[in-house]
Amino acid sequence: MNWDQIEGNWKQYKGKIMSKWGKLTDDDMESVKGKRTELIGLLQSRYGRAKDQAELELDQWIKQID
Repeated sequence: MNWDQIEGNWKQYKGKIMSKWGKLTDDDMESVKGKRTELIGLLQSRYGRAKDQAELELDQWIKQID
C-alpha cells in the first residue's frame, strides 16, 4: 500500500485513521483531504509528536493495513 492509494480512496481510509488516532475529528479529515503532509502536521499538533515520529507512526500504520 502506498499513500497514493490512500489518497485516492480517502473516504474509505479517513474512518480508519480516526479510529487509530482518536483525537482527530471529521473536520480535521475534511481539511486534510488525503494530503500526507497535512495529516502529519495534525498528528504533530494533536499528539505533540516531532515530525519524524509522526511520519514513522503513519508509515507503520500503512504497513499494518496492507
